[in-house]
Amino acid sequence: MTSSCFDSPHKPQWCPGCGNYSILLALKDALLQSKCKPEETVIVSGIGCSSKMPHFVKTYAFESLHGRSLPVASAIKLANNSLRVIAVSGDGDGYGIGMGHLVHAMRRNFDINYIVTDNQVYGLTTGQTSPTSPKGFKTKSTPFGVIEIPVNPMALAIASGATYAARGFAGDIKHLSSLIAGGLAHKGFSLIDVLQPCVTFNQLGTYQYYQKNCYKLEGTGHNPQDKVAAFTRSQEWGEKKIPIGLFYTEERPTYEDEIPHIQKKPLVKHGISNVNISKLLDELE
Repeated sequence: MTSSCFDSPHKPQWCPGCGNYSILLALKDALLQSKCKPEETVIVSGIGCSSKMPHFVKTYAFESLHGRSLPVASAIKLANNSLRVIAVSGDGDGYGIGMGHLVHAMRRNFDINYIVTDNQVYGLTTGQTSPTSPKGFKTKSTPFGVIEIPVNPMALAIASGATYAARGFAGDIKHLSSLIAGGLAHKGFSLIDVLQPCVTFNQLGTYQYYQKNCYKLEGTGHNPQDKVAAFTRSQEWGEKKIPIGLFYTEERPTYEDEIPHIQKKPLVKHGISNVNISKLLDELE
């Protein structure tokens, strides 16, 4: 099997230089590394530039409403827990509109891989402030600068119960691919937050900025099973202080593991041929 197994007939039309191109390549490579089969994989998205990702990967796909990728992904996983379920969102989609869904999906520990392409703006709607925009950042929706502090995805994931929390950079495809593959191999909820330059609307979070200021957790002696150390690392940000890599991981039963009805076989394979629902249907007429 080669990465061409995941090639879709549809071609991306993102802005030239957009970080989503690199993320798409990293995702396909991770699917190949993980020996995922297209017919056993589902990619779910919300709305946004990054949420067009399912169109460009040859798997089953579902493009949901804005911020609603995780409820759909959770429902798919419960209906057929033999499927590999991946959700893709942007920072506005995932950390703004869909924030409530994210927290609950993490604490429930669904076996879902969630990739958030974090460009710190609403790119599709032409560059408004997002939940991860840095304080003071000027956009068309905040011409005098953002006054809130930004959401910290890694701290949120660690505190909310995600069992795999990692951050990658779209400018390092090989490293990002390994993080996504690690999430696919992990049984439980994995969040991979991806620093994704928006070349059109974010002139602060550029490729050059991240290349200069990111460092990899691998080789630093960081223990991703140490929750306190992981949370401490999540507080780092700034000049030459942006960690990328695997922050935290733990083994814990998944939500699906604790549901007895689907432990032996997926819900979609349960036979219901001996159930007569005609009376119920008559009552609904």
